[in-house]
Amino acid sequence: MNGVTTAYAHGERLQLVSLLRQVGPDAPTLCEGWTTRDLAAHLLARERRPDSGIGLLVRPLAGWSERVRRGYAEQDWDVLLDQIAAPPWWSPLSNPLTDELANTMEMFLHHEDVRRARPQWQPRDLPVELNEILWRRLSMLTTVSMRRLPVRVTLAAPEYGERTVGDGPHVRLTGPPGELLVFVSGRQDAARLDTEGPTESVRALREARFAM
Repeated sequence: MNGVTTAYAHGERLQLVSLLRQVGPDAPTLCEGWTTRDLAAHLLARERRPDSGIGLLVRPLAGWSERVRRGYAEQDWDVLLDQIAAPPWWSPLSNPLTDELANTMEMFLHHEDVRRARPQWQPRDLPVELNEILWRRLSMLTTVSMRRLPVRVTLAAPEYGERTVGDGPHVRLTGPPGELLVFVSGRQDAARLDTEGPTESVRALREARFAM
């Protein structure tokens, strides 16, 4: 990207906030069991109460994380959205030095969680630079999320690259980086990709619960 500083994380954030204002606090999302209010509260807890994230890593503390999130969910809807739109400069996840690295993928995926839960949604035509960023994030994510799959998967993004992970029968997934990222993040049914491989292996991949 020739060393150019981008602001895609901020752009995705503002587009997400705009969509949340449009659909309201009770709309569905792709996050199982979560409404848009739940999703908004998650984003606030993640950035403003990073201590609550320990529950994602230490199972016995999951209740603590959920209590923090619910506390944010009880706030006025407009207050919630105003806080998401103006992330704290002091947060380890949203300060100017870490925002792009920590939030581009996060905001993109949660933006899509709301978009793709609505009827008649269509994939977006993303800028080349954003596709490049998502491809790099995808390459890192697959190391974790697909390490225990019973199939060998090739992720192919024409003009951006290919990556193969896993062992077993071979499945090839082809599409833009954003669609591949949606798939690999555990939102398989919402991704629009071309698939090649044995029918049973493709089905197993679509039904897999990826490690995150």
